[in-house]
Amino acid sequence: MASSALIGILITFLVIILVLYLVQRLPLDGRTRQIAQIVVILIGIISLLNYLAVF
Repeated sequence: MASSALIGILITFLVIILVLYLVQRLPLDGRTRQIAQIVVILIGIISLLNYLAVF
C-alpha cells in the first residue's frame, strides 16, 4: 500500500513539473503565464494531498 502511494505521488510530481514546463513554452504574456502556473501548482497540491489521504 505504501509503495503504491509513493509511486502515485512521484507520478503526480512529475506530471506537475511537465505541465509547468509546457506552460513556460506557451506564447503567453507574463501575467497570464503566472496565473496558469499558479493554477497548475494548486491543482498539483490538491492532488498530492489526495494521495496523502488528507481529503
